[in-house]
Amino acid sequence: MSSTDPGIFIGTGESPQFLPLKYANRHGLVTGATGTGKTVTLQILAQGFSDAGVPVFAADVKGDLSGISQPGKPHPKLEERAQQIGLDPYDFNGAPTIFWDLFGKKGHPIRTTISEMGPLLISRLLGLNETQSGVLDIAFRVADDEGMLILDLKDLRSMLIFVGENAKDISLAYGNISRASVGAIQRRLLSLERQGAKKFFGEPAFELDDLMQLDDDGRGYISLLAADELMKYPKLYATFLLWLLTELFETLPEVGDPDKPKLVFFFDEAHLLFDDAPKALLDKIELLVRLIRSKGVGVFFVTQSPLDVPDDVLGQLGNKVQHALRAFTPKDKKAVKAVGETFRQNPAFDAASVIPDLGIGEALVSTLEKKGRPSVVDRTLIRPPSSRMGPAKPGERRAVISASLSYGKYEDAIDRESAYEMLAQRAEEAQEQAEAEEEKAARARSRTKTTRRKTTRRRSSQRQSVGEAMAKSVVRSIGSTLGREIIRGLMGTFFKGSKRSRRRRS
Repeated sequence: MSSTDPGIFIGTGESPQFLPLKYANRHGLVTGATGTGKTVTLQILAQGFSDAGVPVFAADVKGDLSGISQPGKPHPKLEERAQQIGLDPYDFNGAPTIFWDLFGKKGHPIRTTISEMGPLLISRLLGLNETQSGVLDIAFRVADDEGMLILDLKDLRSMLIFVGENAKDISLAYGNISRASVGAIQRRLLSLERQGAKKFFGEPAFELDDLMQLDDDGRGYISLLAADELMKYPKLYATFLLWLLTELFETLPEVGDPDKPKLVFFFDEAHLLFDDAPKALLDKIELLVRLIRSKGVGVFFVTQSPLDVPDDVLGQLGNKVQHALRAFTPKDKKAVKAVGETFRQNPAFDAASVIPDLGIGEALVSTLEKKGRPSVVDRTLIRPPSSRMGPAKPGERRAVISASLSYGKYEDAIDRESAYEMLAQRAEEAQEQAEAEEEKAARARSRTKTTRRKTTRRRSSQRQSVGEAMAKSVVRSIGSTLGREIIRGLMGTFFKGSKRSRRRRS
């Protein structure tokens, strides 16, 4: 990239408007009412980053963005807009694209493990209260201490069963456990599984390097998440994107302020991230947005109104593209005025008065200039895209998927030994031990019957030895739960050392 390169061309107002690559990791905001042109703006920004050699991740919430993988076609209106804003030459080309899909239908499957997502985000995903979140955290800690991996939903269910059945003993070491809370978490997990999350949690886990690819021409790949189906489950959508941002922050090295970002992340329907989020999570998001720029990652939030974004986050978004907002009520007018005041004012017009009058494909644009100072806001005609406006055809999508560098890497799920299998093995060993105790007790009873007198034998047959009572108790415990995933008597193996010593003393 030349030092004189102005950046990504957005459109023209009083002057041409560019997004400087050097300040793209200072984050950004694309807002506007439905149908005002936000998707096209996202498309031209994403392709602009790709052409500059910057990989991009974006969610395709309506399916319209998939056309970015295909070259556009000449159209009188597009060519008129290009001429009007001085876009010459106006070429048509698609961007290198990788399609992803949590459900594995419209792209490569994308998975993570329960352990990698962690208890905070799982609690957010399940909508747990503070008490339930505490119980979930204990389940994770027990699994860690016992060397058990929690990879998928059945692993987590198994750990919760184990923690619930042995709540009395585990509470002494880890804190109070409510069986009611365990049951509530299990119900939420069943609901989550019905939403299709079973396909998302597991292995092979998604590798972040697959987001950082360049094609042979040095263009950045656009990783496009098919989210039209996912949007039916907004918490899963928002939690997944937040997890991905967190993984990027924790994995990528510090790079300071590079000449261009290492990756740009578009968070469409961003209001879903903040709706009903607890304060602990909001604090995490604010910290994440503030610090991830040092990893060379730019985050662009896409939503209807800037007011959808908390002030602590909004203040960190230096590059802004504001499409039209409608103001029909006093509340709407107040919101538009507040939005207008967030810009560095242009003496030629009042931003708040212009926002409701913006046409489709028109926006107020303010980007960061030298030393990171916001530019004076400009009323801008957004440039037409070089790629297709509208969705890719199913055959075109399949062709892109089959030609992808990631094809075949994630298609087949792997189910290796983890908490579910380890707890099942402990249960099997407990059953075998109980059967051995029962057999030993039976032999002891048989020998007693042959050496004692009839009256003694009758009296003895009415009693239970300590070993017999314990064995029967274990068998009853096992039998009561064999129909479930994990056996009720697992406590016998988890704390088997201390119990054996007590049996020997008795």
